[in-house]
Amino acid sequence: MIFSLFVGGMMAQPGDNQTTVDVQVRPRAEYRNGALFPRDRGELPARFIANRARLSLGYERSQLEMRFSAQHVGVWGQDPQIDRNGRFILNEAWAKLRFGHGLFAKLGRQPLSYDDERILGALDWNMAGRYHDALKLGYESRRDLLHLILAFNQNDERVIGGTYYHPGAQPYKSMQTLWYAHSDEHFRVSALAMNLGLEGGTADRAETRYQQTFGVNLGIRPDRALDLSGAFYYQMGRTAADVSISAWIAALRANIHATEGLSFQLGSDYLSGDKRESTRFEAFNPLYGTHHKFYGAMDYFYASPFANGLNPGLWDNYAGLNVAVTPSLSLGATGHYFSTTSDLQSRTGLLSKGLGTEVDLQLSWKLMKDVNLMAGYSFMSGTETMDYVKGGDHTRWQDWAWLSVNIQTRVFQAMW
Repeated sequence: MIFSLFVGGMMAQPGDNQTTVDVQVRPRAEYRNGALFPRDRGELPARFIANRARLSLGYERSQLEMRFSAQHVGVWGQDPQIDRNGRFILNEAWAKLRFGHGLFAKLGRQPLSYDDERILGALDWNMAGRYHDALKLGYESRRDLLHLILAFNQNDERVIGGTYYHPGAQPYKSMQTLWYAHSDEHFRVSALAMNLGLEGGTADRAETRYQQTFGVNLGIRPDRALDLSGAFYYQMGRTAADVSISAWIAALRANIHATEGLSFQLGSDYLSGDKRESTRFEAFNPLYGTHHKFYGAMDYFYASPFANGLNPGLWDNYAGLNVAVTPSLSLGATGHYFSTTSDLQSRTGLLSKGLGTEVDLQLSWKLMKDVNLMAGYSFMSGTETMDYVKGGDHTRWQDWAWLSVNIQTRVFQAMW
């Protein structure tokens, strides 16, 4: 593969070719005593060290860019000392063709990261990341971006049998997404329209149900001390089970830069929830975003499912601060108050909408060039309603701690 890239590059103009090799090793130790799901009475905490080892090869010339990336993701102790069946998989494999005047086509396995990653995100927090098999067509200028993303998924190369797509690989059968963004010094706006085809049939008879998501993302920066942003998305169409959809999300956020090393954040995210008496599905699905970035670092919401088939929605009100202690060391703290957005009825009566409070603490320290240490500690103080929608026992102490070292460097770069 490397040889073919070099031979192909020799046909270009001298000095027009660049080859890079990047490596990453990222272990993360975790103590889970209520992360993802609340701990129940009598359950013991979990401890482990997860790891990502990634090798990436890039090639670029004026009209062509290619990237191949392979990674091994696992837990220390998961693989034997003598392993003949290594789990080294290709997580990225794409080519980008530039046609001039800002036009391009990018095809293959690639991350899709847009806006604040609320709907489409690379999910870098997860050791594996998130990747799509897609064709991206686009136009890009200094202030305007326009992308069209097309995807069609199948489980195998078939001879006969139609187009039934068994769930378990990509979460959708087909996707068409149109995204536009405009920005200048003080203002940015983007709009997204996505149509997802979800498999709702059987192996004998494929039947695609279509779900649409439309929305806008805005940002205003009147001066260097204040950054305001907001987003609104609406979902419609049909679920895979052929139920009509009507759901929405609204989000507001303010970043206040008080001094050179001190900033504050205030925000509110409101995601509609399903109502059991409704004939429509009214719970908003944030789809393929980086959910760890939102709704609390303990990943109780949307990064992990609700219990008992519930989809009660979420209202997340939060406030935080970040302090740059030195140019290489920063500290952060964020507090969240969570509640449902739909009414919940248990056997004992109507439940309170309040779910509880989460506090997230984080440290980021650049140890040296290409080496960063990060650590965090979070705890959740839940309510009886939390027990109902997530399980566990809110009277038990729920916390989570982690420590990660990210070593990421470019080990080779050549131009000719």
